[in-house]
Amino acid sequence: MMTTSVLPHDGLGLDTLRLETLIRLRWMAIAGQLVAVLGVHYGLDFPVPLEACLPLIGISILVNLALRLRYPPTERVDPARAAALLGFDIVQLAALLFLTGGLQNPFSFLFLAPVMISATSLPPLMTLALGLLAIGCASLLTAWHLPLPWFAGQAFEMPMLYVIGMWFSVLLGLSFIGVYAWRVAEEARLLSNALAATELVLAREQHLSQLDGMAAAAAHELGTPLATIALVAKELEVAAPPQGDLADDIRLLRSQVERCREILGKLASLGDDGEAPFARMPLPLLIEEVSAPHRDFGIAISAEFQGPQEDAPSARRNPGMLYGLGNIVENAVDFAKSKVSIAAAWDAKTVTLTVGDDGPGFPSEIMGRLGDPYVTRRRPRAPGQPGGGLGLGFFIAKTLLERSGAAIALANRPAPDSGAVVRLEWPREAFER
Repeated sequence: MMTTSVLPHDGLGLDTLRLETLIRLRWMAIAGQLVAVLGVHYGLDFPVPLEACLPLIGISILVNLALRLRYPPTERVDPARAAALLGFDIVQLAALLFLTGGLQNPFSFLFLAPVMISATSLPPLMTLALGLLAIGCASLLTAWHLPLPWFAGQAFEMPMLYVIGMWFSVLLGLSFIGVYAWRVAEEARLLSNALAATELVLAREQHLSQLDGMAAAAAHELGTPLATIALVAKELEVAAPPQGDLADDIRLLRSQVERCREILGKLASLGDDGEAPFARMPLPLLIEEVSAPHRDFGIAISAEFQGPQEDAPSARRNPGMLYGLGNIVENAVDFAKSKVSIAAAWDAKTVTLTVGDDGPGFPSEIMGRLGDPYVTRRRPRAPGQPGGGLGLGFFIAKTLLERSGAAIALANRPAPDSGAVVRLEWPREAFER
């Protein structure tokens, strides 16, 4: 059975956040707060309580400087500390808004920023906690806040209905943007992990394919001492009496030396491009190799070939293609009730391979997402065996086969039949290359 081992994935996105990223974002926020407060006070000549606002901004500056001096730029912050820093940013922003009009302040939408950063980098529960903190602060600001800075001698008060509407907009913005940012970041993490797993599988298969070269090198290195053994055995045979146990042992030694030479000759040929045994595999042999490991699970596997046998296409022994085809056959065997059919057809331009089973077919709810990482409906092969899986197998198979030039189509058998069908088609030139 072909399996893939990758780092465990729990779907929580427990990626650590780089401290340098947080510090830079907070410097941008501090600069924006200073420009807004000083611009409104001196540019628009509105009465802003600078004696309270500037110390709040100063606290953020001190925290940022402390982080910069305490930790190196490459430091990565664990989720708990990152959430604490983002929570501090929410509370500091709420305090500034309290001093400058509460939710009547047009900058109240900045509550979204810390939650969005958390959604892309921290676990969902921490993002939820930060979202609730932001909503709680916004709720308090609907009723308790200092007046919005306005022209001297004039009071500006928005209707409570409008303020409640602002509160709802902040709530919906936090919910929608938080969930959306988390989903986008989570899909990027899943795809990155799956691609890394693909590269690991391909590297492993390529490593196995390189063993023939190592065997050839070992054969060449062993050739010289073996020749010396053969020469000494020949001289001993000449010097020893023609009859007796010693002569029999020497003849046995020479026969074993000749056998070793034959074995080393085969191993040495593995490193010769174009001459290596099975360096190129006819399509029937390729199908037999990928299906043979799956014939012992009570499922009949049949192969049908449509095309002139003397013109059957052959492919180089490609580890990626072997793994990809093997995984598709394995999936068909896992879900089949009693049989799996493999049909191969070829002509001068194309090579087509169709793998079908008589199982339940592809579920309609995941049909459109098949081929994406972490989409799986795998069942155990036998009672008592663990089922499930990471859902990486078909993703890796699809990626490797598409690299070889294959176009992949998925379908279910038309009623009244049942079962899944995977159709692969290569340009013949790409398949044989």
